[in-house]
Amino acid sequence: MTVICVVMGFGPAAAQPNQKPTMHYEILVSQSPPTLIKHGHVYSLGAAGTITDADVLIQNGKIVQVGANLTAPPGAKIIDAHGKPVTPGLMASATQLGITEVDLVAETNDSGPGLDYSRFDADGYTAGAKANERVASAAFDVSDAVNPNSSLIPVARIAGVTRSLTSPSLGDGLFRGQAAVINLGNEPNLTDKTKAGMVVDLSSGDAQTSRPMLWAQLRETLDDAREYWADRAGYHRPGGARDQRSNRIDLDALEPVIHGREPLIVNVDRASDIHALLQYCQANKLKLIVLGGQEAWKDAGELAAAHVPVIIDSEQNLPGSFSGLGGTLKNAARLDAAGVTVVFQPQGGTAHYARTITQIAGNAVANGMKWDHALAAITKNPAQVWGIDSSYGTLEQGKDADVVIWDGDPLEVTSAPIAVFIKGAQMPMTSRQTELRDRYRDLAKKNPPFGYR
Repeated sequence: MTVICVVMGFGPAAAQPNQKPTMHYEILVSQSPPTLIKHGHVYSLGAAGTITDADVLIQNGKIVQVGANLTAPPGAKIIDAHGKPVTPGLMASATQLGITEVDLVAETNDSGPGLDYSRFDADGYTAGAKANERVASAAFDVSDAVNPNSSLIPVARIAGVTRSLTSPSLGDGLFRGQAAVINLGNEPNLTDKTKAGMVVDLSSGDAQTSRPMLWAQLRETLDDAREYWADRAGYHRPGGARDQRSNRIDLDALEPVIHGREPLIVNVDRASDIHALLQYCQANKLKLIVLGGQEAWKDAGELAAAHVPVIIDSEQNLPGSFSGLGGTLKNAARLDAAGVTVVFQPQGGTAHYARTITQIAGNAVANGMKWDHALAAITKNPAQVWGIDSSYGTLEQGKDADVVIWDGDPLEVTSAPIAVFIKGAQMPMTSRQTELRDRYRDLAKKNPPFGYR
C-alpha cells in the first residue's frame, strides 16, 4: 500500500507576515504483511513445472519462493489451499477492458476513434464517404483512456483475469491504433506497458473495401512512415517536403513499428491473406502477430518457422464471412502441435466477455490441445508475446504475485477462483453483478431494498 501525505508548512522565512504556506509531498510506503499459500496443487508454468502439495510465499507484491514445506515468516497471513489448483493470474488478450463500459453509449466507449464528422455536410449526409466511415488513426492510443473504475474490471477479475492486452476495437479503417497492457488491480494507474502493439484491420469480411485497396493503403502508409523518419527534421523545416498523405501524428506513432520494436497486430482470417502478410512483414523486417486467424491452421508450418504468434478465439468455427470458411474447432490444437505460440482471446474480444477466457481454453482442450498448453495460452504465452514475461506469466521467484486459487479445474466452466492476488494484493471477490445478486436474492426479508418497499 502506498500512502501520499500532503504536508503544509512555512519555509525558512516563516516570520514574514504575508508568506503563503508551501506544500510538499511525502510518499510513505507501507509494506503489507507476507502471505503464505500452503498445500496447493501449483501449476507454476516455470522451470519447476507442476508441484503437488506445494506452497507459494508472497511478500511486497512479489513471489518470494515456491516449493514444498515453506516456513511462514513472522506475521504472515496463511491460506490453506487444501490441494486446490493454484495458477498464475490469467491474461485476456485483445479486449477493450478499461476503455469501454456501454458499447452503444459514446460517452463511455473509448475503444475507437469515432465518427469522422468532417466528412458530413450540414444536413448530416456524407461528402463522398460511407455513412459509417470512421477515422483510422495509428496515433490512437488506448492508454490515454484507461478507466480504473470501470465496473467491467471486477467482473473479469473475480473470474481469475489479472491482466489484459487492451486494444482498439476493429472496424472501418485500416490502422486502428495502439494497444496497451493493463493490470486489473485496485490502483489509480493500471497501465503496465504502453505501445504494446499496433492494431491493423486487414479483414475485408464486410466486403466494403477490396483486398487490393487495403493492401495499397497498408503499403502506402508504412512507406510514408519510412520516408518521413528518414528525414523528419526536413519535414518540420519551413518549406520542407511534405509528400506523405498520412497525418504527421500517425507517422510519429509508426516509428517503433517500422523499426521492428513494436509489433503489428493484424486482424486477418483467410489463409492466403496470412501467407501474403507473412511475406510482406519478413521482406520489410516487421514484427507480426496474427489476430483472428480462422484459417491460420493452414499456414501453421509457415507461422511456426517465422515465430509469429496467433491470437484466436478457439470457438470460432462458423464463418462470419468467406474469409473464414476454413474455420475449425481444432484450429488451436493444430497450431500448437506445429509449434506456433497460441494466445487466446475471449469471446468477441469485448470487455464484457473477458471472463470467458477459461471457457475458450477449455474448449481448445476438448478439441485436441494439451491441457497445460491451453493454460499457458492464457498465462505464460501472452506474457512472452506482449513483452512482460520478466515480471508476469509464471509462478517464479521475483515475479509479480499474480496468483489465483481455484475450487476446481480452472479450465472447467463450473470452476471459480477462491482467491485472486494481483501484485501481491488480495482482491475483493465482488463485482456489480454479485452485489446486485446479493441485494435482491432474498425478497422475503423484512427490510428489502428501497425500490422493493
